[in-house]
Amino acid sequence: MARYSKEQLDRLNENSLYEAMGIRLLRIENGEARSELRPPPDLCWPFEGQPHGGVLFTQMDTTMATAVMTANEQHADNCATINLDIQYTRPARGAVFICDVWTTHATGRTAFARSEIRDESGDLVAAAQGTFRLVRKKST
Repeated sequence: MARYSKEQLDRLNENSLYEAMGIRLLRIENGEARSELRPPPDLCWPFEGQPHGGVLFTQMDTTMATAVMTANEQHADNCATINLDIQYTRPARGAVFICDVWTTHATGRTAFARSEIRDESGDLVAAAQGTFRLVRKKST
């Protein structure tokens, strides 16, 4: 499964966290992913029109996790975040934020990824790097 189909993306997007936060996965393939964030007004706190940093953090974390699961030929069934380091480069203002992720290295059980979030103007609002533990189902 090098690329997630529209049906697979739709299934992933049908979860209460994404729906509550306004996150939608747009593409996942070969260790890369893209998501869109349209934060509802109640998540734009403490400044109106500016999502809380934790919302951007969650967008990055979940998008990075889905990307690393497709990073090599032995796709992971799930993963867990070991570490995520994020830098906020400017205030996140606007209605739409795009997160792009690329896996930089994947071993048997660990993957490393980088991520950027840009606003509607294409300005960088956050950058991150993370480490993830890949989880595969045990064969019987």
